[in-house]
Amino acid sequence: MNQQMQNSPYSKVAANPKLEPINFESNSIPRISYLVVFMCWFCMFAEGYDLAIYGAVLPALLEYPAWSLSPAQGGTIASYALIGMLIGAVCVGTLTDIFGRKKILVFCLSLFSIMMALSAIAPSPELFSSFRFIAGLGCGGIIPTASALTIEYSPIKRRSLMYAIMYTGYAFGGVFSALVSMLFLQEYGWQLMFWFGAVPILAVPLIIKNMPESIDFLIAKNRTAEAESIAKRYNISLESIIQKQSNKEPEKKSNNVAALFSKRYIRATMFFWITFFLGLFMIYGLTTWLPKLMREAGYPLGSSLGLLLMLNLSAVAGSLLAGIAADQWGSKRVIFISYLLAGISISLLSIKTSMFILYGLVGIAGFGTIGTTLILNAYISKYFDAKNRATALGWALGFGRIGAILAPILVGLFMSWNFNLSMNFYLFAMAGLLASISILCIPKHDSGNV
Repeated sequence: MNQQMQNSPYSKVAANPKLEPINFESNSIPRISYLVVFMCWFCMFAEGYDLAIYGAVLPALLEYPAWSLSPAQGGTIASYALIGMLIGAVCVGTLTDIFGRKKILVFCLSLFSIMMALSAIAPSPELFSSFRFIAGLGCGGIIPTASALTIEYSPIKRRSLMYAIMYTGYAFGGVFSALVSMLFLQEYGWQLMFWFGAVPILAVPLIIKNMPESIDFLIAKNRTAEAESIAKRYNISLESIIQKQSNKEPEKKSNNVAALFSKRYIRATMFFWITFFLGLFMIYGLTTWLPKLMREAGYPLGSSLGLLLMLNLSAVAGSLLAGIAADQWGSKRVIFISYLLAGISISLLSIKTSMFILYGLVGIAGFGTIGTTLILNAYISKYFDAKNRATALGWALGFGRIGAILAPILVGLFMSWNFNLSMNFYLFAMAGLLASISILCIPKHDSGNV
């Protein structure tokens, strides 16, 4: 193997007499890691805003006289974007393992930014729903693509932390949506909130210019010239990447999707899917309906949006702590504890209490739902190999989107049927408990370091 690498065209790239080539097996974090993570962070920020803004404006949409929406209709519209995300996660997650990460990331960011602008000028709920569905297609492709890039450009022993930093973009997007809504929603209306969501398209030229394609992907596809070019530009050691891929257990040739159901991966695939289903059920149920549920419980709009802000702020802080903890103690243990805490805190939201305690419970829920899911994304990205990493995450997210689709619809129906508000919180709490059990059923990874 060493002789083959010495004769490989990659060997001359790694040799740099002035600067030691970057090796992602070391503990240090190189500049290229920060560059890739920042650009992926921005894409996640845009997606987080896109998805959270609907929950923030939903009370205003339900009171918008031109459309006269019922709670059930409001929940159904929320699910159109999530249906698009389901299709986008499955299809785009697979396409990015075929065509590459960078092009797909740029396409997805452009697509949902344009759809946000069209949503702002939609003349009817039907067209608004259509634009939200198409935006969901783009949003669905962001997570698996950004996840694969972040994992592949992060030092192996810092992957959970770097992924956590990247994924805080999603929570910061939710924070920004709550802040913008608190400042401008009542005075300027819900349309302005969607115009803000179209701004990220201005960053597309910068991403095209500065974002490198995944070297792991290029090597796996035998695109040697492109891999050499990127390695030279950023002084990356290709030997270490080739060695890592060469040391993996050889598998029978199969397509990326079929590999998920091979004997090696089928049990992990099934329980990852179940966990994603339950986790996304909680996230999108809460982010869509929390402000409205709190208003129904007697809290003013400002306080309700403040709770949405707290949900996302706690996700930011919690995700960083969870990323550090996952690198130290393992992803599975951290995810189990976090989902369990989320289920307990959400169940306690059904009890009327002081605002101080209420904010604390919502904070724990934010950490245990949004914050935990980012560790779950990192876990599955590390669990699978480079050639089917984005496919594995995309399909798991796609199945999880079924839970994300069901949650807004179910809560909307419960409210239309005048069910007790506590039923909604108990529903989410049960999902948290089952998710904590499901994650324990995933078998230990071969490498033992995820």
